[in-house]
Amino acid sequence: MISIVFPAYNEGGNVGELHQRILASLKEANEPFEVIAVNNASTDGTMTELLKLHPIKIITMAYNIGQTAALDAGIHAAQGDVIVIMDADLQNDPADIPKMLAKMREGYDVVVGWRKDRHDSLGRKIFSWGANWISRKILKLNIHDYACGIKMFKREFIGGIHLYGEMHVFLVAILQFRGARVAEIVVRHHERTQGLSKHTFIKGAKDLADLLTVKFLYNSTARPLLFFGGFALGSVGVGLVAAVASIILKLMQLRNFGQTPLPIMASLFIVLGFILFMMGFLAELMLRIYYEGRRETPYVIKDVVDK
Repeated sequence: MISIVFPAYNEGGNVGELHQRILASLKEANEPFEVIAVNNASTDGTMTELLKLHPIKIITMAYNIGQTAALDAGIHAAQGDVIVIMDADLQNDPADIPKMLAKMREGYDVVVGWRKDRHDSLGRKIFSWGANWISRKILKLNIHDYACGIKMFKREFIGGIHLYGEMHVFLVAILQFRGARVAEIVVRHHERTQGLSKHTFIKGAKDLADLLTVKFLYNSTARPLLFFGGFALGSVGVGLVAAVASIILKLMQLRNFGQTPLPIMASLFIVLGFILFMMGFLAELMLRIYYEGRRETPYVIKDVVDK
């Protein structure tokens, strides 16, 4: 079964049309499906419009905590083996779902859209280009459009994951870190005709902040001590070099310890290295407590063959 999840915040003018397009697309796909709408504490007539639709499951948030939290609620309420997430502003086209499903059946676990022909403002396009370039460099996942709203993935890879902040933007990278095979296809993108965009410069800055969180949490989860330990060794190394240099200058009677900043640098970097090492040790300890307390693992078993 396919689960379609879309969050909606003040999208009363769009949800009815979106639902019709989703039904038409899934009839073309000829697959059993469910549609899940997450009303993110809308203050317009979104809930009224959603109640007119059928079939649909409506989840209402108590207050607006953001798009990511709404998506998380919808994803974990989904029953399908395949989950599709998309925006409610009609800029994503549900008609691309059958094409994405066909791509997944080629052996992929995640299919993400690429808005190659975007209908957005020039400023937003420039910001998006820069953000995507940075994301590719940091996450090492070579896709064009991290923030494309329409994504399809297998449910087995989302187990145990809860999204917060703006981490839905980097969901594809998170799933790849968990072993999913990722494909990207070109999808249609339309201009927004009703409602106001929820994307702002501040939201974009939060996206970049969460980029670093994703990089650390999902690329260094197994051994955070190695992550911090590398910086610790580098810091101690710089401190030792500064200490040796200050001693040599003293022995050669070129500079006394008080005439050069090298002793202070040596002390600073050696202490910093110790602090970084202890941070890594504590992070590793907390990680062990987290997984053992919840009886979860940082890995996903895709298949077992017992012959």
